Amino acid sequence: MGAENHLISALRDASAGRDADVFANVPGGDDVSFGALFAGSERMAAALVALGVQPGDRVAVQVAKTIQAIELYLGTVMAGAVFLPLNTAYTGVEVGYFVGDAAPALVVCDPARKAEIEAIADGALVHTLDSSGEGTLRTLADNQDGFQPVPRTQDDLAAILYTSGTTGRSKGAMLSHANLVSNAEVLRDYWHFTSEDVLIHTLPIFHTHGLFVATNVALLAEAKVVFLPGFDADAILDAMPGATAMMGVPTFYTRLLSDPRLTRARASNMRLFISGSAPLLVDTHEQWEARTGHRILERYGMTETNMSTSNPHDGERRAGTVGFPLPGVEAQIMKDGAPVPLGEIGVLEVRGPNVFQGYWKMPEKTAEELRPDGWFITGDLAQIDVDGYISIVGRQKDLIITGGFNVYPKEVESLIDDLPGVLESAVIGVPHPDFGEAVVAVIARDSPNLEPDIIATGLADHLAKFKQPKRIILTEALPRNTMGKVQKKALRDQYKDLFDDKR
Repeated sequence: MGAENHLISALRDASAGRDADVFANVPGGDDVSFGALFAGSERMAAALVALGVQPGDRVAVQVAKTIQAIELYLGTVMAGAVFLPLNTAYTGVEVGYFVGDAAPALVVCDPARKAEIEAIADGALVHTLDSSGEGTLRTLADNQDGFQPVPRTQDDLAAILYTSGTTGRSKGAMLSHANLVSNAEVLRDYWHFTSEDVLIHTLPIFHTHGLFVATNVALLAEAKVVFLPGFDADAILDAMPGATAMMGVPTFYTRLLSDPRLTRARASNMRLFISGSAPLLVDTHEQWEARTGHRILERYGMTETNMSTSNPHDGERRAGTVGFPLPGVEAQIMKDGAPVPLGEIGVLEVRGPNVFQGYWKMPEKTAEELRPDGWFITGDLAQIDVDGYISIVGRQKDLIITGGFNVYPKEVESLIDDLPGVLESAVIGVPHPDFGEAVVAVIARDSPNLEPDIIATGLADHLAKFKQPKRIILTEALPRNTMGKVQKKALRDQYKDLFDDKR
């Protein structure tokens, strides 16, 4: 027997002998069996190789959520290549940065964007896959036969996911086969996923939560998924009586709570609701438990680490905390190079098999954030209570998390500051009842003719929708401290009630 492809072997072996059993129920479409999923993935792998994709090459993917997109993920790994998913909201300018940085051999996009992507592909091949799973790549794959996965060790890269950096430029977090397998195995066991589970899969598949947590855990557990293209309250509520689990971001839960169809009876077959990607308000916890009888399980992770901590499946799920380090993961709270006393606030660091391999082509940034002894400096401020529960109390950097997506203010500010009539800007996150945080731009102008709609128009083609400010506030000057530094905390305090009336 030859060498194995570490990640693919783990995912395929889990459902061995169950090829005919349903893996995915696609509302409005055909059910997809485990056997069909992996056969489709093999054809995708063969198509990539036919296009000249070599082991270690990057395959950049900006496509709608479909089963064929999952097959492309698995097929990329089968071919020994590195999967690079991109948010579907990214503009051509943003995609151009990722393509330039990662130098992929192939870019897969929606047919409507093919010409735009070809113009910035920098020599990479461009193929298409649309929201129904059709396109030039699907056509090529359908004409392929089976494929023997390319051997890959646990240390080989399986994916690169981009995350915001301190300069506003995204960093490519390199994730190995072992990073993904170890984390999915731990989560499967810690959250008690089995072949009896039916997971409502409503998360996007261009980031860790939907791709590596929901998908990999389901495959390893031989669980079935109700595969939804995105958040759809009707579809989720329809699926709930026949499902057992759901993973979501806080926005999903607040939106479902606003629907009177969410009842204890409707949720009676469910055993687990999981939330992550942004802090869940204590009020949401309490409302959800009162309405459904279920207590949401909140966990904590990052692009660089997959999941690091979780509230317990069995035991108290404490609102306002992200639980304990997962089995095999260590956590420490540091300040000025030393651990802080219990209960005090410091920067959270984590270490374990889930922690990434470093940042793509950024050795200096890797050295700043990933210690030689394996500890990753998360940049999140946290504290551990006497019972061992970890609470995230803030962010060392000014990262905004809106609807589960990360926005780094510097990127938005740089674009605003270049617009005519702008003196300077400060981009902040303020509480929002639906998105958790909303992006708000406070702008000091040097022209009386500057209006919010001029700013909005100037940003529209350069930023994904989720990064664009939900409110633009014009002022004569930004607040500063005695050192001349703009006081963003003062701005956040001033505008914290901006969206109180919007539900």
